[in-house]
Amino acid sequence: MKLIIRVVMALVLTVAVLAGLVLLLPGEKVARLAADQLEAQTGRQLGLGGKVSFTFWPVLGVKADAVTLSNADWAGPEPMLRAERVTIGVAAADLLQGNVRVTEISAILPHLNLATNADGIGNWVFGSGAAAGSTGSGEGSGTPLRIEAVELTGASLRYTAHGERPVEMKNADLSLLWPEPDGTVNAKATLRPAGEPVEIDAEIGTFAAFLAGEVSSVGATVTAPGGKGRFDGHADINGEASGRLTFGAEDAVQTGAALGLVLPDVLAQKAVFGADVTYTADGRLSMRDLAVELGRNKLSGAADAEFAKRPQITARLQGGALDFAAVTGAEKPDSRSVAAEGWSRQEIDASALGLADATVDLSFDSLDTGSVKLGPSQVNVTVKRKRAVVKLLPASMFGGQVKGRLVANNRDGFSVGGKLSFSGVRLERALGETAGYRRLNGTALGELEFLGSGSSVDAIMRSLSGEGRMEAGKGFFTGFDLEQLMRSGGNGGSTVFDQLTASYTIEGGNLRNQDLLVLLKGFRAGGKGRIGLGARDLDYLFTPQLVRAGGDQVLTIPVRIRGSWEDPDIRPDFSQALQPKLDGIEQEAKDRVRQKLSEELDTEIAPEQDLNDLLKQRIEQEARDQLLKLLGGD
Repeated sequence: MKLIIRVVMALVLTVAVLAGLVLLLPGEKVARLAADQLEAQTGRQLGLGGKVSFTFWPVLGVKADAVTLSNADWAGPEPMLRAERVTIGVAAADLLQGNVRVTEISAILPHLNLATNADGIGNWVFGSGAAAGSTGSGEGSGTPLRIEAVELTGASLRYTAHGERPVEMKNADLSLLWPEPDGTVNAKATLRPAGEPVEIDAEIGTFAAFLAGEVSSVGATVTAPGGKGRFDGHADINGEASGRLTFGAEDAVQTGAALGLVLPDVLAQKAVFGADVTYTADGRLSMRDLAVELGRNKLSGAADAEFAKRPQITARLQGGALDFAAVTGAEKPDSRSVAAEGWSRQEIDASALGLADATVDLSFDSLDTGSVKLGPSQVNVTVKRKRAVVKLLPASMFGGQVKGRLVANNRDGFSVGGKLSFSGVRLERALGETAGYRRLNGTALGELEFLGSGSSVDAIMRSLSGEGRMEAGKGFFTGFDLEQLMRSGGNGGSTVFDQLTASYTIEGGNLRNQDLLVLLKGFRAGGKGRIGLGARDLDYLFTPQLVRAGGDQVLTIPVRIRGSWEDPDIRPDFSQALQPKLDGIEQEAKDRVRQKLSEELDTEIAPEQDLNDLLKQRIEQEARDQLLKLLGGD
């Protein structure tokens, strides 16, 4: 017990002696010694514009107000650091020997003005490494500044990369521990880009070499509301880095909001990212062994990005069963809702086409966009100066194969177009998933070329132009039965056909066709008319012809279809049907009269001869003969 008491008493006396010695030094002198040491080590001047006082607790050192730290010569006259109050801690043992070794700096409401020069060197690099671009010679011996601990509270930051617009951040907290000169630094930071705290916990090995511009091992964890990211690898002070980057969020929207990003509500779901990344000082990012998960969607592959004035992205990705219906916000067209409201008049936002240029090769097992479902497909997406081209190489769509390309252009107003060829496509799926029209069924092949422009779907559909052709095998129409129409004139039922062929042109949102041919059991039908793609209406005439086994025509009753796609009026056009029949009866009567007259007159009457003229001539000749007899002539 006596030994313990003696040890404690010795410690108390030692502290008392040290305190007494320190208190004998005026605060201004300690501050001046510290400022001189900083300038000797860094070549930067420490300005003390306010009150300076000595502190014993909690930090042995000095406290100064209105503190500034000068900038690198090439970075301009504005100080690199300004602070309302700075506390400078010193090593007591060195102080007793007449030396001042700065062990800690804490600052309240500091403002950091950071920048890089044309060589990529930051103004936070002290010593000879910062001399590039500097005309001064007072940058010191080249030894990086070493401070055992730094703490910044309520800091603001302005960072200007050479040739770029400055980035600013406010209300940040930072603490840095550097206990060994050649050891690891542990840094903690709290940033608030959008108000919510984002925590950064980092370790940097061989920190002195890192400050001198050498590559050091780096590990960092970023924790934000709803998500967390981790980097393990190597980096240097100029921003070049390589290593493994991972990120996971239970709610990507919440995490994005904390980082100052505005994401669509549909991303409020689980998101996972992982890749081996390499980033260079000139703004090039390479990602290999890339894996991305969004909800149940998974993609893998590789990607490269170049962050110039206009970002350039190149990627090759593979996916399984992808469901982006919620992401796109698209819904399958419903004939009833579209009938009531027509095509959407909501303005299309195509601004995303201007965010970056990209070339992406994508393959997947299936894809649901909300409006269209694709099977196993390969597509190439190219975006350049607000114009996107999607090449189908091919794509499995509507139960068949589709090749060609689709274009979306937002350079001078928004427009869409395409040139496609297709085979094995189910018409009920193609027309139903794209337009909500489900009355035509069958498997088709053909070609389509189209172009439309406007700020809404309605405007685009009313402006469409183009051309195409289509051939279909066995199928059927729903909503009318041609045989029933020809018998009783009623609607309803279905018309089954064996073959359908047609070509068409599109102008002003109207599809026009003149050569529809439909082969049905027992008869055939032609067709011509207009289909309003923009107005969603029809004015079309079917002309079925009932045929005997021997091939002779028996009856033709055209069917007129008018009205909306959803509820058209379908009925036979008897005015068109009776005219050919009446013409046939009239001709038959004329032929019989001609034959009878030939027998009575004992002369052959040519078909081209007019019967009225022939009878008139015959009567005149008979009257002349009788008159001659009366006058006694021969």
